[in-house]
Amino acid sequence: MTGLEGVYRERITAERIAEEGPTAVDMHFHTNHSDSLTTVAATLRRAKRLGIGVAITDHNAISGSEEALRAGSGVLVVPGIEVSAADGPHILLYFYDIGSLRDYYERHVRPFKGASPYLAIGLDTSEIVRRSAGYSCVRVAAHPYGYLLFNKGLQKCIEARYLEQSILERFDAVEVMCGGMTRKLNDRAADLAERFLKGRTGGTDGHLLHDLGNVVTVGPSDDVEGYLSDVVERRTKVVGKEKTNVQKTVMGSVVMTKYVRYTLPSLRVHYEQNAPRARRFLRELRSKRR
Repeated sequence: MTGLEGVYRERITAERIAEEGPTAVDMHFHTNHSDSLTTVAATLRRAKRLGIGVAITDHNAISGSEEALRAGSGVLVVPGIEVSAADGPHILLYFYDIGSLRDYYERHVRPFKGASPYLAIGLDTSEIVRRSAGYSCVRVAAHPYGYLLFNKGLQKCIEARYLEQSILERFDAVEVMCGGMTRKLNDRAADLAERFLKGRTGGTDGHLLHDLGNVVTVGPSDDVEGYLSDVVERRTKVVGKEKTNVQKTVMGSVVMTKYVRYTLPSLRVHYEQNAPRARRFLRELRSKRR
């Protein structure tokens, strides 16, 4: 247990879910509709066996969510997408129905996808969130302090002075435990949610089938509408554990296979996102030497 409000770092059991729930959902999972090799069918079978729900949040894609909802598996499926912003942050958007998700995607994501489809679209964070304002959806800052040297976390960009702190006000919740992040950075994310009174979500950011369900968001409602309202109203708790370094390495190796064909455009995206940070670092270094 972390000692942070509503965040419990422990093994997930049916008894624990029943105690805090009754509904547990892995709110951040990827399939072969983006940069994973895991099929939707396998995802649903494992979720059913574990007694949990799942939000399939493929990068800049919704076909995985659509397939899961068509399957009629009996698993609670939260319609979702992870949108990668041009200025770095990853934004998790959850919709109350698949029709709204489809409309948002067709109008505000698909037309702006680039040559590397799972990386940044041609809209920045502010514009992605602004365009979501006309929809009933829940806006979540994914892994706000990660990953590694990349600008893929909202608060990381804020603290680096690329974005204003005020933009966090436009988000409903913070991902307080991401399976792919370190414990230290997840604890900072949980503290961020508390400081700004944001809802709490957690998920594995899983790309391999055995990742699914190792981090879940637990709430009292058993349907999508009630469950997402639980997130916004801060009634959810997060239970689970981060991946080990070995698990992260294995997952990273698998993910890379999905990017090989997009190597050159992917390198360009990373350069465009990280060049401003490098230039600022050099300017500050020169200033200190004067």
